[in-house]
Amino acid sequence: MIAQILTAAVLVGSGIAAGVLFTHAVGVWPAMQAMAPDRYVAAHKLLGRAYDPMMPIIVGTSLVLDIILSVLSTNETARFLFIASAVCLACVGVVSQTRNVPINRRVKSLDPDAMPENWEDPRGLWGKWNLLRTTFAVLALVGNATAAVSAISTI
Repeated sequence: MIAQILTAAVLVGSGIAAGVLFTHAVGVWPAMQAMAPDRYVAAHKLLGRAYDPMMPIIVGTSLVLDIILSVLSTNETARFLFIASAVCLACVGVVSQTRNVPINRRVKSLDPDAMPENWEDPRGLWGKWNLLRTTFAVLALVGNATAAVSAISTI
């Protein structure tokens, strides 16, 4: 029974992570790219307040649940998929913390009412890293969903 509850939880967590990143990649980010620099900085600061504390918690919790499920699973296919999903979620975290977060910090340090004349626009680079972590998050969700279907009768 505990494995089924953890499987549901990892599906919710990895689904939220993939959904937030996907929505950001296809909706929010294109809108932010179209903004004037000062408006982009102001919007970036507003969006970051909610995403920054929640996303690492959701991704990290889902990663831990995948590891636990890989240990609990008696189905080899499900075990492999839970491990693969954990690796993908770890990649989301690594890309986030080493690529996107440093850019976020630089953008948040700016005053939208006093943009530097020599400002180097980070949006293209940020978008590429965001697309990479979105891909990892979607792969984790697909892996978790496939593991759940594979393990329905064996966990």
